[in-house]
Formats: sequence, C-alpha cells, structure tokens
Amino acid sequence: MSNVRVRFAPSPTGSTHIGTARTALFNWLYARHTGGTFVLRIEDTDKERNTQEALDELVDGLKWLGLDWDEGPENGGDFGPYFQSQRGDIYKTYLQTLRDSGRAYEKDGAVFFKLEGERYTEYDDYQKAEIEKVKTQPVVIDDLIRGQVTRREERDFVLQRSNGDPSFHFVNVVDDIAMKITHVIRGEDHLSNTSKHVELFNAFGVEPPKYAHLPMILKDPKDGKGKMSKRDKGALISEYKERNFLPGAVRNFIALLGWSPKDDQEVFTIEALVRRFNLDDVQKGGARFDEKKMSHLNFEHMKTLPISEYVESAKPALQKAGLIGESTDEQYLLSTLKICQEKIDSFENLPSFAAYFFSDTFANNEKAENKTMKKGEPIARIQEIAPKLEELSAWDKASIEGVFNRLAAETGLKPFAWFPVVRFAVSGTNSGPDFLPMLEVLGKERVLERLKRTAEKYA
Repeated sequence: MSNVRVRFAPSPTGSTHIGTARTALFNWLYARHTGGTFVLRIEDTDKERNTQEALDELVDGLKWLGLDWDEGPENGGDFGPYFQSQRGDIYKTYLQTLRDSGRAYEKDGAVFFKLEGERYTEYDDYQKAEIEKVKTQPVVIDDLIRGQVTRREERDFVLQRSNGDPSFHFVNVVDDIAMKITHVIRGEDHLSNTSKHVELFNAFGVEPPKYAHLPMILKDPKDGKGKMSKRDKGALISEYKERNFLPGAVRNFIALLGWSPKDDQEVFTIEALVRRFNLDDVQKGGARFDEKKMSHLNFEHMKTLPISEYVESAKPALQKAGLIGESTDEQYLLSTLKICQEKIDSFENLPSFAAYFFSDTFANNEKAENKTMKKGEPIARIQEIAPKLEELSAWDKASIEGVFNRLAAETGLKPFAWFPVVRFAVSGTNSGPDFLPMLEVLGKERVLERLKRTAEKYA
C-alpha cells in the first residue's frame, strides 16, 4: 500500500448531489489507482442543518455506487473518530496550540486566526465601517489540475464561533493534519478557501497536502446555463436509484464529468476506471451534464450484463409495475428478458416495453394500429397464418420460421407480409424484440389466443 491518503468529507445536510458523488468517486479512484487509503469523514458540525436522514442517504448512495471506504463510519480506523461532532477534544488541543503561539485571539466571544503581516484599516462600502486588513505574503498553490494559483488572505478569519462551534476552515485543516491526508481532491468552489487552509497548515508547521480542484458541473444545455443545482433533473443520486439505472453506468457517467482518457474511450468497467484514472487527465473547464449520454451509457452497461444479473436488476421495475410477482415463472422471465436485453435502453422503460409478455390486457399503440390494421388485408393474413401455427407440434424459432416460409411459397408472398400484423396482434405494437424469438417466448397458446382475439375485434 502506498502512503497516499485521500478523504471524502461531506456534510449531511440534504440529498446527495451528483457533484458530491463525483468528488467521492475521484477520491476513491485515485486511492485505488495508487494503492492508497480512502477515508470517509463526516463533517457534521452544522447542528442545525445536519440530519440522520441525509447521512443515511449519503452512505447508502456510496454503497450503491460501489465506493467502499478503508477508514470511516462503520469501518473504524487508527485516526478516528470519523464524525467531526465527536472530535471536540482534538479541536480544543489544536486551538490551544494556536493560542500559545500567538496565532489565535478572542474577540466578541469568537476566536480568530491571526494572519502575519502589516496591518492597516480600510473603509468598507458594504459594511459602512473601517475594516482592519493585513498585508500578507501571497499563498502559492501548486494545484494538480489548475497549475499554479496565487491567492492572498487580507483579513483574520474565525476559528471558533461565539457559540463554541469550530469553523469549517479550522476543523478541515485540523482533521487533514490529524488523519495524515496527503491529497485533497475537491470541487473548484473550495479553491477560494485554500489560501486560508494553507495559512493554517503553515501556522501549525505542517506541510500542506497536494491540492486538486475539480471542474464545475454545468447544466444540460436544454435546462439553461450555469452550475448544476440540486433542483435540476438528474442532479441527485437518489433519482438514478429510483429510476432503476445500473450503479455501474451511473459511476461510469460521473467519472466522465471532467475526466477522460486520451483515447476518448467512454464505456468503462470499474476495473478499467481504476486502471486508467489519472489526475493529469482531469480538465480545467466546466464539465457538461448530458442526460442523453447518461442513458446511452446505461444502455451499454445493460447490454453486457450476464443474463442472471440482468434479470435481478430488472425485477424491481417489473414488480413495481405489477407485471411480475412471486408466482411468475422464473424460466419464462429469463427467456423474456434475454430477448429484450439488447433492445431496451433502461429498466425504467422496461415495463412499458415488455408489458404484453406478462399481461393479456396490454394497450394498443395507436400509430401501430393505423399502420398495420387499416391497410392491406390484415384479417386475411391472420386467417392464413393462424391454422398453420396451430398445426405445429414443436414450438421453437426454427419451426415457426418454417411455417411462414412455407406459406410464402404457397401464396407467392414474402414472409414479411404476415410479420407486422402478427406482431401487432400479439403485442399491440409494431416494434420490440426480434419477431421470431418473441413468438417463441410468448408460447403457442398465448400467440394463438391473441391472433383469434384480434381477428374477431377487427372483423
């Protein structure tokens, strides 16, 4: 194992945003790629906003995405506790260190960090008052993604609020020191905080970790411009779980929000992501969310699932739609989903796509009906083919195909002359799985009954 130690440090204040998941994934990938350690640290010092519900959703989301942690809640480790709300004594010790060195002072009940430099006052138009500022040395940040970034802090900042709660900047740095974090990989919105953090590391006499600030995730163009918020469609990890997306596909999609290998490959297994991931390939500019790409990647992952996994992944959507239950024949279910696998782009759409396999009360597609049953001689085609199919003793693809070929030879028509009307009669639509395998899976009794019902309806 390498000495690389990264941390994902979320605050459980609401539903898990895709940007939060992206930060977790990039830290996890870097740890796994380098043979390092991935730490989960919960920043729960905001007592008014933190909730158990948000924490549970966060943890469940990480597990759903397959992002296991080496140290943190449930797993423990040598640098705990891993909840900031349980690390009060540690913060008191570090705060006293700053007091003893003259780098912390109390004002109006709060404790401030004292910057080093020449002090002066300046009138602040916003606060309508004289504000004390400090001429400090610039902080140079060698960011692994953005290159060299120079920033300067001009005002002392809070370490501990007047109510006794430590500030984000203080506990963030203290925990990174205490947990021996070597790399901080986080969103670019934190870049403005980094100079404060470097000042604190220097005050403690500790070399800062290496920083890497990830690009902003931008809205899908059809939803407008700007940063993607929790209100935008597709922004919450819980949405993908509810819509029965594959975790591997969501993980794949999130990985491409700001990172891509030099050969432009897009479909990745988790093993390939770990092998290929490198911070050098993370872009500086904003990463555009693209719902179509998400659906495409989900489809690509669905197509390559072993059929047993595909069936298990499909069951929740079919159960929710009331199409299958405990009495559903498992072999029939497997045969049905096997011919649907390369045709359907999401489990979310599977119930409407495959409803007629599980229910005789499926709805007819109006466009398919107009195209199929109101042109030519559909009833004649049904009356020609139904008796021939009924004569079959073996019901398999080859035998069914033989019936259509023999009837075509007898009448001088092409086999396709019967395909559309038969498909519509048994499914209510003019698209779906390959035609002959579909008839084979539906079974002789079901096919003949539906042909008879359709002929009577349109006679």
